[in-house]
Amino acid sequence: MKRNLVVFFLLLGLGTSLFSQDQHFTQFYASPISLNPALTGALEGKYRFSVIYRDQWKNVLQNPYITYAGAIDFRFRVNQYKKKFDDSFGVGVIFSSDKVPFIGYSNNQIFLSGGFHKSLSDQNNQFLSIGAQVGLAQRNINYGNINFGDQFNGDNGYTNGTDEILPENNFAHSDFNVGINYAYSPAGKLGVFIGASMHHILEPQISFFYDKERPERFPEDRLATKYIAHLSLQVPMGPSVQMLPRVMMYSQGPHLAINAGTNFRFLVDDIKGVAIHLGSWARPVKNELDQFFVDAIVGMVGLELNNFLLGLSYDANLDDINRSRRGQGAFEISIAYLGQYEDESVLCPKF
Repeated sequence: MKRNLVVFFLLLGLGTSLFSQDQHFTQFYASPISLNPALTGALEGKYRFSVIYRDQWKNVLQNPYITYAGAIDFRFRVNQYKKKFDDSFGVGVIFSSDKVPFIGYSNNQIFLSGGFHKSLSDQNNQFLSIGAQVGLAQRNINYGNINFGDQFNGDNGYTNGTDEILPENNFAHSDFNVGINYAYSPAGKLGVFIGASMHHILEPQISFFYDKERPERFPEDRLATKYIAHLSLQVPMGPSVQMLPRVMMYSQGPHLAINAGTNFRFLVDDIKGVAIHLGSWARPVKNELDQFFVDAIVGMVGLELNNFLLGLSYDANLDDINRSRRGQGAFEISIAYLGQYEDESVLCPKF
């Protein structure tokens, strides 16, 4: 029970102490709309459906902390009969959720997303994209899953009432994100993908304790704006092999995290569209105490099978490795379907 109460009050504060729990995915290009609104509609086909799931802290919590997202986005040509400059725009919707199941905490978000992709060359292999998202987030906690010390009946359970004064267990707020992205992917040559985005521009109030009718009772706890920068290269190493170095950095409040490493893409069957991705990278982080250290190393395997994409990755926490402990890592799986391929120009990496 003591462990449950500690986690409960940490979650209930939900202010600066939990900035690090803003959603993030290791396979950040597998959930492109979560990464950058400018990647809405950045695909080779007409539409994309994607889902991604992540769990972590299996030994820290009775049930793991889980994060998942599902999105669908569409690409429309501005003028499908004018081939010189293949400008397009994208629209989509994304739903995501963070949950701590055993305590009944959830943070659900839904965003409408839009992007515009301007062709910068008559070969249509170079694009500049901008995008924006507007949405709602809803936070909830189930007090029925929590027992307090004064509820113990002295015999066989926690059946008494409690004198704890608890705030409302559910509230919602609006949110707004923007982004920009540049893609250059000439056939058989070095490709470059670089972008940046800002999330939580409105810095919404996220504390359960905050009372807007009596704000003097508790200070405001606002979700800090998150800044993301990402870069990926596509380096041909032969007719069937590509090296894909990449780095993603995000900063939010006092926290900083970097994912940096390399994937390799091995083309197995060009006719059937079969390719395998293998990669690994590291995650250095900086916490609220201004301490900088390597938090985890990551291994990933991905499969392209015609229009389907499947990615699996595992974050091995270095504390687990150094102390021969298990359970603080994170497992992630992504699935995507790209519909109705129209061209070979790659606007966004796949994993």
